[in-house]
Amino acid sequence: MATKASRSAARLMMAPAVILLLGWMLVPLTMTIWFSFRSYLPLRGGDLGAAGFDNYVRFISSSAFWPSIQTTLILVGSVLVITVVFGTLLALLLDQPMWGQGVVRILVIAPFFVMPTVSALVWKNMFMDPTNGLFAHLWRFFGAEPVSWLSDASLPSIVMIVSWQWLPFATLILLTAVQSLDGEQLEAAEMDGATKLKRFFFIILPHLSRAITIVILIQTIFLLSIFAEIFVTTGGAFGTRTLTYLIFQRVLESQNIGLGSAGGVYAIILANIVAIFLMRIVGKNLDN
Repeated sequence: MATKASRSAARLMMAPAVILLLGWMLVPLTMTIWFSFRSYLPLRGGDLGAAGFDNYVRFISSSAFWPSIQTTLILVGSVLVITVVFGTLLALLLDQPMWGQGVVRILVIAPFFVMPTVSALVWKNMFMDPTNGLFAHLWRFFGAEPVSWLSDASLPSIVMIVSWQWLPFATLILLTAVQSLDGEQLEAAEMDGATKLKRFFFIILPHLSRAITIVILIQTIFLLSIFAEIFVTTGGAFGTRTLTYLIFQRVLESQNIGLGSAGGVYAIILANIVAIFLMRIVGKNLDN
């Protein structure tokens, strides 16, 4: 049992790291909030004084604000559904004994280590190009007209690219959970006459609930700030402008750091709302 002196020593040793972490988080947050109340135009005269809530009103009254919120939530929700469903299926498949199992697992996980910009460029030029892309050649092979993916199906295209990037992460986490499942429990259920479908829904899926929760929480944190894939492929056009990309555009167009900072505060609020929702609805599995 830890003594009072050992607990005090542990706190003392952890204090520098905690202070550094808090500074790393609080200083940018404080500066963002400060600039959001200023009319700060570094390329047009610098700090022009206090702006009050004008930046917040301008940002939220923009006709692009609510569509960007909707696009962000659709993108996040779609990627989560795809990665969780197919991640579970891939985890179950990779858990089965097969020839070259180690190589197959490495190939499945490999896309996660590709930079977002690189993977977006590969998808844009190699797969989705309406003239020379692989999808275009496939469409022509079956006698169909090629699809201009990034204009005619822009948001589904972004969802496809981002899902491809994050599917390996979900698969890796869920595969670890699948491998920790008690095989004797499955054998006993099989001997009792339970079908594969029943074994999945009543044994495997409840066992994976904690891992699925972790996947959803971690992915949501990163998906809310998706930027590179949109910047490289559509440039925010054709209904793919998320809140993060809208902030970038507003700062780039107006050169107003205060306006962009107000958008950043809205992004923080959205992230916290989504996090609270997930912790209440999904995060309860962590306590089970």
